[in-house]
Amino acid sequence: MRRLLRWYPASWRERYGEEFAELLRADLAERPRAWCRTADLARCGLTARLASAGLAGGPAGLAAVTSTCLGTLTGSLAVFLTFGITMWAQLATGWQWAQPASAATTVAMLVMSSSLLLLAVLALLAAVPAAWAAIRASARGQASRLRVPLLLASAGALVLVIGGRHFGNGWPGTGGHWWPHQGLAPGGVAAFGWAATLSVTSYWAHPAMLASFPPAELAWMAASPAAMICLAAGTVQLVGRLEWSPRILRYETWTGRAAVAGMTAFLGGALCWVGQNGPSQALFHAGNIDAAGIAAMAIALAAGWRAISRAGPRAAAPG
Repeated sequence: MRRLLRWYPASWRERYGEEFAELLRADLAERPRAWCRTADLARCGLTARLASAGLAGGPAGLAAVTSTCLGTLTGSLAVFLTFGITMWAQLATGWQWAQPASAATTVAMLVMSSSLLLLAVLALLAAVPAAWAAIRASARGQASRLRVPLLLASAGALVLVIGGRHFGNGWPGTGGHWWPHQGLAPGGVAAFGWAATLSVTSYWAHPAMLASFPPAELAWMAASPAAMICLAAGTVQLVGRLEWSPRILRYETWTGRAAVAGMTAFLGGALCWVGQNGPSQALFHAGNIDAAGIAAMAIALAAGWRAISRAGPRAAAPG
């Protein structure tokens, strides 16, 4: 019975779990084994999980549902940027050494760089009211409920900054050949992005080649995903636990819509690069890991778009 109840999210189990367990216990006594019951519980449980993430169902007009949608968008954006920055850093490495041989690669680099800049600005704009809401919550004596998410996000960010700066010194774009538009991809930013996403690589499928890496680099490749997860999970929890006013919710929803537009543009640029890739593009060659990244970004974008489209009407509703 406990195993079947795990299909449902924790928030649902806390509210309905005890009553539902009694019904389930009686049904299990009558039908110890019934695949149709298990399938139905799985379907309903997954629907409840989608609703708890703001992707389906849920009552309209509730600020809590809107903040859940914004939290889902935040998680989707974290997944999207993990693979997106990996691809951009790969392009930036080739960009440091030579001018692209095709116009499509140049366009892709311009679009992806502009989109990343837009997303960075939007993240800053969204963080300011969130920080103010956290300060107000602390002033009202509600800091305890924010402590764990803040510590989780801060620890993840600290590890990423320290490790990214350290391992960024080994960036393969260092010492590239100068050409007029080389500065489009700032070396320091590209090096940090490359180091932070070093774990997103096809080398995991080639253990023999992976074993030749320095032990410190292997340790970082294992630690950096954990740091990313801590940063993303802490941020999502923080968004869900903050108390937002209707005005701030509308503002955050606006930045969320702009972020989805930036994600869409970035994905378009990435498709432009991967779709035209040919054998002459040695320094800008897209491999299987890039195709997998495109798929992951498309799924993250779809989830983010779904979440923000559901948050919009709720955020616009009166207080």
